[in-house]
Amino acid sequence: MAIISFSPIYLLLLFARLSAFTVAFLVLTWALHFKTSFLPHTHSQEDLIYSVLHPLLMVIGFILISGEAILVHRCLPGSRNLKKSVHLCLQGLALASGIFGIWTKFHGQDGVVANFYSLHSWMGLICISMFGAQWLGGFLSFWHKGEARTTRLRVLPWHVFLGLYTYGLALVTAETGLLEKLTFLQTKGEVLKRSTESAIVNGLGLGLALLGGAIILLAIAPKHQIPKSKIMHST
Repeated sequence: MAIISFSPIYLLLLFARLSAFTVAFLVLTWALHFKTSFLPHTHSQEDLIYSVLHPLLMVIGFILISGEAILVHRCLPGSRNLKKSVHLCLQGLALASGIFGIWTKFHGQDGVVANFYSLHSWMGLICISMFGAQWLGGFLSFWHKGEARTTRLRVLPWHVFLGLYTYGLALVTAETGLLEKLTFLQTKGEVLKRSTESAIVNGLGLGLALLGGAIILLAIAPKHQIPKSKIMHST
């Protein structure tokens, strides 16, 4: 008889992976199956594509990939330099997705000013600016290793804090965007309060909240090697 036991960290990591998969599935379903909810005022096919790309890039490209970058130091085997390299590359990919995602929202005949009016848009620009500054600082630190060890140790807690704060801000920004979009659609009568689309959007918001909690908890939990499944054979 075989008994399989998992550590709490392993189970939390599994929960984060399942949450990320659920979030990706829900945002893909919403953006691709309910495309009529993303129709722009211009009714242009190009603007429709950009409108659909915005939630995909910001959720999958920005939030999910940056979350994976946070977990690199927790679960990726290998040297410290390898982990830092993968972390930096994933954060760079997330940053590129975030910048392009914001550009798709501001692209079109309405222009930037017409879209820059809500709390969601303000928080989004602040978040991507902080994320870009954080990534640039990490990039320069990675390639310029002449600083004293004491200096690097002093900076590290601030780097971790700002990274987690920016990630949390990205989650809150996404939640405000979902609430803003769903409220707008329901107010116009295009989406019923009790409908499949409303359930998907609400489920997406809940999934993001659960994912964010798991990622942040994994990041701040005491570090130790994630054990493989322990199999004890009893006779």
